[in-house]
Amino acid sequence: MLYVLYQIGQYLSLRLSLSACYKVANFFADIYYIFARSDKKNLAENLKVVLGKDDKRLIRRYTRSIFRNFAKYLADFFRFPMLTREYIMSHITLEGKEKLDKALSEGKGVIAMTAHLGNWELGGAVVASLGYPVFAIVLDHKDKRINDFFIRQRSITNVSVIQIGAQLKNCFKVLRQNKLLAIVGDRVFSNYGIKSNFFGHPTMLPKGPAFFSLKTGAPIVPIIVVRTDDDNFKIIFGSPIRAVKTGDMEADIKNMVDRYALVLEKYIKMFPDQWYAFQKVWR
Repeated sequence: MLYVLYQIGQYLSLRLSLSACYKVANFFADIYYIFARSDKKNLAENLKVVLGKDDKRLIRRYTRSIFRNFAKYLADFFRFPMLTREYIMSHITLEGKEKLDKALSEGKGVIAMTAHLGNWELGGAVVASLGYPVFAIVLDHKDKRINDFFIRQRSITNVSVIQIGAQLKNCFKVLRQNKLLAIVGDRVFSNYGIKSNFFGHPTMLPKGPAFFSLKTGAPIVPIIVVRTDDDNFKIIFGSPIRAVKTGDMEADIKNMVDRYALVLEKYIKMFPDQWYAFQKVWR
């Protein structure tokens, strides 16, 4: 059923204007919002922690906005075949790209760390379209048709996929070739997690970015893509996070995860209505 909905969504997205596409996305998001009791409850619980207060009116407003922003994220993803250089130049602002260039100049590759915030898929697509070789670590979807669909969409924008599992050895090759290894750092979907202090609570976060950085010397560059009020985008390239080795690998990983957890906190606090945490993060 979900695959059919994705097919319908892409069909409409490629035939409507962008503004009409967003209106349709908002319409369906508002309908889903009415019935998605579990998602609303989880988002509200997560927002309480992010905001540091139980402001029901504000949380309700942010929750509804998250549904709409996520629907627009999907619309943008469906429209990847229409992503052009002209659209990028007129609708997307780059902030701090020189930090990425400087990190790449060291010749050890870059771990591009992002979050389920704003439109991370568009970030990878734009960076790849600018000529940077991007390889993204992804989790397989249990429905092969959906999995293949996502791979096709990413390949349209020259983003290569590394699936979690046996292919992870390719991550070292990517970094040795001075390319970008993209990893989402705010949610654990595998066994590669470690407990860190996230928004003041012990939370399992991915240790992959820290592991690869410590093993290869590649710096971690946070890359966050957020939607602006006028439905354009800003891609923020953060300052590199560099490995510090003490000889205790597990402690060094923990230290590095703690450091990039603070960076993720910063951007999630700035854009709480664009953080798509539909599952309860803190139990």
